[in-house]
Amino acid sequence: MTGWQTLFYKEVLRFWKVSFQTVAAPVLTALLYLLIFAHVLEDRVQVYESVNYTAFLLPGLVMMSVLQNAFANSSSSLIQSKIMGNLVFLLLTPLSHRAWFVAYVGSSIVRGLAVGAGVMVVAWWFAQPTLVAPLWILVFAVLGAALLGALGLIAGLWAEKFDQMAAFQNFIIMPMTFLSGVFYSIHSLPAFWQKVSHLNPFFYMIDGFRYGFFGRSDVSPWLSLLLVGGALAAVSALALHLLKTGYKVRH
Repeated sequence: MTGWQTLFYKEVLRFWKVSFQTVAAPVLTALLYLLIFAHVLEDRVQVYESVNYTAFLLPGLVMMSVLQNAFANSSSSLIQSKIMGNLVFLLLTPLSHRAWFVAYVGSSIVRGLAVGAGVMVVAWWFAQPTLVAPLWILVFAVLGAALLGALGLIAGLWAEKFDQMAAFQNFIIMPMTFLSGVFYSIHSLPAFWQKVSHLNPFFYMIDGFRYGFFGRSDVSPWLSLLLVGGALAAVSALALHLLKTGYKVRH
C-alpha cells in the first residue's frame, strides 16, 4: 500500500473500532431529533405542498449528521494525536502534506457517509421521502463531508487542547449547522434573517441535498453547488498550506 492509503486505512479503523460511539450514537441522536420535532410540528408545519413535515425534516437531519461527524473525525484524530504525543511517529514518515490531506479528509467522508446512511435507514421507518434526483444527494453529501473534513483538519491543527476544540465546535460548527435550515425553510423567516441565512455555507449544502429528495429547494441547486464547491476549494487550499508549512505540528 502507498503511504496515503495506509494512513487512510488507519484513520478509518480508528473510528470503526469504536463504531458504537462514532456511528451508532450519532444515529440515535438524529433519531431522537426526528421523533421529537416530528411529534410536535407534524400537523403545524408544511413547507412543500404534498410533503409532510417528517419527510421534509429527514434530509436535513441526515445532512446535519454527515457534516457534524465529518468534522469530528479529522479534528478529533489530530488533536488526540497532538496531545497524546503519538503524532511524532507520523512526522517521521516521508508522507507529503497532500497524503495527509487525502487520508484525513477521505476518512472523514467515509465516517460522515456511514452515519448519514445509518440515519437514513433508521428514519425510513418513520418517513419515506421520494428520491427525485439521487445524484444530487450523493454529490452534496460527498462535497459537504469533504468540506467539513477539511475544516476539521484546520481546527485540529489550530487547537492545542480539548477545550479549544470544543469551543470551535460549539461556537462555530453547531450554530452554523442548526441555523442552516435543517428544521425549517428559510422562507418562513423574517427578511433580515433570510439574508443572514444566505451567508451561511451550511445552508447551501443542506438545501442542495434536500433538492435531491423533493426536486424543490429554497435556491437553485446549481447555485448551491457553485458556492459549496468554491468553499471546499478555499478551505482545502488553506488546510494544504497549513500542512505544508507544518503549522503547530513541526514548530
